[in-house]
Amino acid sequence: MIKINLLPFRLARKKENVRRQVSIFMLLLAFAAGLLYYGNSFWSDRINDLEREVASLDQALKVAMTAAQEVDRIKKELEDLAQKMKVIGDLKANRREQVELLEAMTTLVIEKRMWFTSFSVNGPTISIKGIALDNTTVADFMRKLEQSKFFSTVILGNLTKETVSKTMNLKKFEITCNKALPESPVNPKAKVS
Repeated sequence: MIKINLLPFRLARKKENVRRQVSIFMLLLAFAAGLLYYGNSFWSDRINDLEREVASLDQALKVAMTAAQEVDRIKKELEDLAQKMKVIGDLKANRREQVELLEAMTTLVIEKRMWFTSFSVNGPTISIKGIALDNTTVADFMRKLEQSKFFSTVILGNLTKETVSKTMNLKKFEITCNKALPESPVNPKAKVS
């Protein structure tokens, strides 16, 4: 019988299997290395993009913070200006008030029968102190104050006898009243029903 030696064929086949496995391993190793390189490159680019975006957002935040500080400063200046404008408006509105009160007092005083010793204004309250010849003069003066458009709530605080000389007895008085509220203007366009 003829004997065939299959050993070299098996050996060649085994070598081929080993070579194929090594080739597949090397191919897989190269593929894994390529995949790792691509992944590293992708994530590195992504990280760089995010770092640039963070830097850009930090810069925008600094600009926004500067703008917010500027807005706060301007708001404070506007509040200060509004307060100053309010004070100026109040001063303009009330600048003639004291003059008008004194002018009204000159028209209300009973000539040659009474004299003022003190006239003070504290907010809406007016305090008048003076000397009169008699009680009737003080009563007439109080009546004139009540009828005036500048004064309201006239109250006699104190009325005492003041002796100037042995023959002359005068009346010392203290009157407190309030400034009358300004009349509100009538709206001509208001409908009457």
